[in-house]
Amino acid sequence: MKNIVVLGSTGSIGCQTLDVVRAFPDDFHVVGLAGGNNRDLLLRQVEEFKPKYIYCTDRPSNLPNGVGFIPMDEMVSLEEVDIVMVATMGSVGLVPTLSALKHGKLVALSNKEPIVMAGKMIKDFEAKYGGTVLPVDSEPSAIWQCMRGEDNPIRRLMITGSGGPFRNTPVDELASVTPELALHHPTWTMGKKITIDSATMMNKAFEVIESHWLFDVPWDKIEVVIHPQSTIHSMVEFEDGSIKAQMGPPDMRLPIQYALFYPKRLFNDMIPKLDISISHSLTFQPMEPERYPCFGLAVSAGQRGGTYPTVLSAADEVAVGAFLDGKIGFTDIHRVVDQVLSDHKMMPGTDAEELLEADRWAVKRAGEVAGR
Repeated sequence: MKNIVVLGSTGSIGCQTLDVVRAFPDDFHVVGLAGGNNRDLLLRQVEEFKPKYIYCTDRPSNLPNGVGFIPMDEMVSLEEVDIVMVATMGSVGLVPTLSALKHGKLVALSNKEPIVMAGKMIKDFEAKYGGTVLPVDSEPSAIWQCMRGEDNPIRRLMITGSGGPFRNTPVDELASVTPELALHHPTWTMGKKITIDSATMMNKAFEVIESHWLFDVPWDKIEVVIHPQSTIHSMVEFEDGSIKAQMGPPDMRLPIQYALFYPKRLFNDMIPKLDISISHSLTFQPMEPERYPCFGLAVSAGQRGGTYPTVLSAADEVAVGAFLDGKIGFTDIHRVVDQVLSDHKMMPGTDAEELLEADRWAVKRAGEVAGR
């Protein structure tokens, strides 16, 4: 039995992680749960899974009997913890991720931001302290699965993306799209922030940065292709031209379960299966840079390194929030992020505090730019 901590347990990925735990009650014991502001849901989870420790932004006045309230970085470092699911939003997952790796834990990483912010640091911690990063994000998970068992040179990674809800919308109409329209993703059911990132393709740029660090693949060997059906989650091409693809229905519980049970694959009847006895279309098309200006901007920030990826991530979070609140338009997301990156004076980003300082600066600056 594995002792697990779930950070971000009240969010979409956190809830789906607990779905997997629920399906395999003899394989997991929940030691800790950390949520954000959804205290009521967290308390219901506590009642069901009976963890020893919890954390949330809005601390309950009366904790359940026998439950301790401790910070996330302390929770993930407990000796009894075997695996940590990082499903938080934004930069709050960085310090707990580093802390878990420093204590040699398995870290199932769903939250893109820590590795976007601190890819080199995370890989250095992994090598130095013996912790292991297990990709949960669907596209890096697909690449990971395709690379399993291979000891051959990689020619390229091909990350697939649906193109979001506006892949066929005339570019000159994008400025007028509403949050309600942007939140209607054509294939995936996800949280609000990542759904908007899918519409701008910012999430694909984050996955390029993720994959560069996770798999030690040069930038010029990572490509993104539009695949509207979201059936192929990513592909790996090897030196001989052979391409391996990981396929499945668009359901996050599959990559979650793969990470939690790695290297085993187990049957779970709650996860839908791809029925290949019926007719399927698998189509691909190139990404249009003019439709998704956030993509090129973000990949460039990743390549520049230092604190630029941290500023990118923070500025995007503020800009997406401003769009969802009706304070800026859809195409203003790119303008806000671009301005904040232009205003930033890069630091090396060699320690967590420096990255968090850059994150705080970017949040403040992005709020100012969006407020204009």
